[in-house]
Amino acid sequence: MRAILPSSRDSDPSRDRQGAVLGHCKPTTPFDRLAAHYDELWTHTPTGSAQRSLVWRNVDALFHAGERVLDIGCGTGADAAHFSARGIAVHATDSSPAMVDAARRRGGFSASVLRAEEIAEAGEIYDGAISNFGALNCVGDLSAVARALARVVRPGGRVALCTIGRFCAWETLYYAGRFQFRKALRRLRGSASSSLGIAVHYPTVAALAAAFAPEFTLRRWMGIGLLVPPSYVPLPPRLVRIFGLLDRTLARLPFLRAMADHRLLILVRK
Repeated sequence: MRAILPSSRDSDPSRDRQGAVLGHCKPTTPFDRLAAHYDELWTHTPTGSAQRSLVWRNVDALFHAGERVLDIGCGTGADAAHFSARGIAVHATDSSPAMVDAARRRGGFSASVLRAEEIAEAGEIYDGAISNFGALNCVGDLSAVARALARVVRPGGRVALCTIGRFCAWETLYYAGRFQFRKALRRLRGSASSSLGIAVHYPTVAALAAAFAPEFTLRRWMGIGLLVPPSYVPLPPRLVRIFGLLDRTLARLPFLRAMADHRLLILVRK
């Protein structure tokens, strides 16, 4: 799920989804109304497909058929369906009842309504977990999520967290070119309010690693969406696909990965 609705003129539904779905958000979120159209507005767009494909490319090897995986902030269940199709038993969670209903309609996995801080209530012990596209960017206390996650992920279990980065070259250039400098630099402030009135946090990789450090070890991280831009930046689909292929290599490089739209962190339960 993504975070931040820039404005009514350049809104990014996936960013709204990310920023409000989990954490200290209103019990009834705008995404209950958005759920029926979310896939066409984000999941199946060229940008959404390219960025999600890169996440899967880096995460698929972490989980194996027969294992149990927890999906935190599942949205309409695209990730849960992907891993379920590979023989993995997935339990998907989201704070939006309508999103959970949409996920359940995909079939092939279980789903329940839970906030990120409540995931210990999912029960069971899991071999790993994933939280994709910034569901955790709306959580003010990441340590609470780490503690809850540690209760349900076995030692040695793998966790993949994809969050919105503190800096995105595409976003900065896009808004600076329109003389909207406050938006161009909003991530650098560490947090910002979307047009929905939701506080969106932009933790650094170091801050994320520190929040999870008591129970998890950061093994590696990479960028997601370096050349592939945020979805509010209009590019021809063919160019987005080409950029997606280039990102497979470039978004791993130490300097360039820090300029991507998202950060994908791979952690292991101690």
